[in-house]
Amino acid sequence: MNETRIGKYRWVICALLFFATTINYMDRQILGILAPTLQHQIGWNEQQYGVIISWFTAAYAIGYIFAGRIMDRLGSRIGFTIAILIWSLSSMSHALARSVRGFAAARFGLGLGESGNFPGGIKTVAEWFPARERALATGVFNAGSNVGAIVAPLAVPWIALHWGWQYAFVCSGSLGLIWLAFWVAIYRKPTEHPKLAAPELAHIQSDPTEPGTRVSWFRLLRYRQTWAFAIGKFMTDPIWWFYLYWLPKFLDARYGIKLSQVALPLIVVYVMADAGSVFGGWLSGAFIKRGMTVNAGRKLTMLIAAVLIVPTMFAPSASNMWVAVLIVGVAAAAHQWWSCNIFTFPSDMFPRFAVGSVVGIGGFIGSVGGFLFQRATGWVLQRNGDNYTPVFVVCGLAYVSALLIMHLLVPRMRRVELPAAV
Repeated sequence: MNETRIGKYRWVICALLFFATTINYMDRQILGILAPTLQHQIGWNEQQYGVIISWFTAAYAIGYIFAGRIMDRLGSRIGFTIAILIWSLSSMSHALARSVRGFAAARFGLGLGESGNFPGGIKTVAEWFPARERALATGVFNAGSNVGAIVAPLAVPWIALHWGWQYAFVCSGSLGLIWLAFWVAIYRKPTEHPKLAAPELAHIQSDPTEPGTRVSWFRLLRYRQTWAFAIGKFMTDPIWWFYLYWLPKFLDARYGIKLSQVALPLIVVYVMADAGSVFGGWLSGAFIKRGMTVNAGRKLTMLIAAVLIVPTMFAPSASNMWVAVLIVGVAAAAHQWWSCNIFTFPSDMFPRFAVGSVVGIGGFIGSVGGFLFQRATGWVLQRNGDNYTPVFVVCGLAYVSALLIMHLLVPRMRRVELPAAV
């Protein structure tokens, strides 16, 4: 049955997830773009900046593990509504901050709300797409992270230079409230949606039926599959956050790129990352359609990405800014196709009723890694005079190391048969 006869409404839902992720990344990237300017105006040092952004990640870690559980219990519609209300209002609250403590509090609230985006998105994809389409759908909505990272350097410097830096936070936070109106009006479960045709519903439900039940976190932690996903997130999530929060500062410190000049190099990096997100989702699906197992298709795609990331360790020694930008751009693209494939691990190995909780566990552990890495980055830079080389070496080697550990834990990616929790 072709796509026209099946119907395409599930891609409308995917588009909503895409725009939510776009806003999510706009909100979180604003501080990174404004960091060199705010650092001079407010007077924080590298270590204090590391502390500020680490509080976002601490809240993200706490919220992520509970967000998965909330999404599983309340459903995506209500769960997303709560999450975007918290993160939009917290984004606006940055405009009131004037100290390290004030910015840290605003970042904490933002992290708490934004932690709901990916558990909700992955759960929604698991509900609205059959297994063979999930990597592509995840890649499409995950591409919103890169679009947000493209829009932010276009809009934020202009707003900050013309209206003041406070309005950059207010404008971005307002977009979340606009998105929320569309979400509440449009989203329903597939079985309850009045605009979903019967052929498309049958397509969505074409995988074997799974029982509806609950499972405890402690039961999930017994499985290697949970730890493979969690360790992969722990080792690679911090690298993306490093690009997001420290790349404008790296370009300023190494090449003297100021607020009015930062848009173009950041746009190049995140356009490349956007292409990588969609391509990575397509590639693993293409491997599987050509006869590879899910295990082989996912891991081969991630191996290619991991190898492409290794040269990023040489970015600080690049001869000019554009060489550094292209090196980081390739790494960012490879990270995103890695990311959309690692996000399919829970739905590949667990029944739908447990997906949100597994994603939440992995996101929590990944955020703990981010918290530690951000503190360590600030400490290293404060004591080594903006020498970014040690940090980029870690970035280059993280993915091949993570994939090796994941493969040792789950060499076959066997499906978990979960009994009902008591």
